Amino acid sequence: MIFGYARVSTEDQNLDMQIDALNKYGVERIFQEKMTGTKKDRPQLDELLKLLRKGDKVVVYKLDRISRSTKHLIELSEQFNEMAVDFVSLSDSIDTSTAMGKFFFRTMASIAELERDIISERTKSGLQAARARGKKGGRPSKQTDKVEMALKMYDSKDYSIAQIISATGLGKTTLYRYISTR
Repeated sequence: MIFGYARVSTEDQNLDMQIDALNKYGVERIFQEKMTGTKKDRPQLDELLKLLRKGDKVVVYKLDRISRSTKHLIELSEQFNEMAVDFVSLSDSIDTSTAMGKFFFRTMASIAELERDIISERTKSGLQAARARGKKGGRPSKQTDKVEMALKMYDSKDYSIAQIISATGLGKTTLYRYISTR
């Protein structure tokens, strides 16, 4: 099936030009939204993504109509590629059912992979540098005296969980985790 997606940023703007172009292309179902592209939650785009199946095609008037950012566009292109869904941007002359379109997808996927690898390397380097300075990663451990006191209070059965949490400063989840690991 050929799906279309049209979006404008404000209620005052008009979708007609995009819808006309999508209809001319032969889109069978158009999802329309009037909201800023910077919003993460776009119900019509989410609905479109849920309906996609292998062999479908997503058509937009222009790339900036479907993606919030370059990163979002890369994520969408990876998702389409994994689902074997073709993607067409009319104004940008991108069609992944063609050789150049496939090249576009592969390039976007490669950029995304490079970005993930760079982030991973930076994280590892930062952790190594912190360890070399004697820093320990992760959440700070709770004071053992508070944990012991909480467990004694719990075992005595004289206190409610709320009273134990209030007296010791431990979180409910933390308290239950210590109780279950005994």
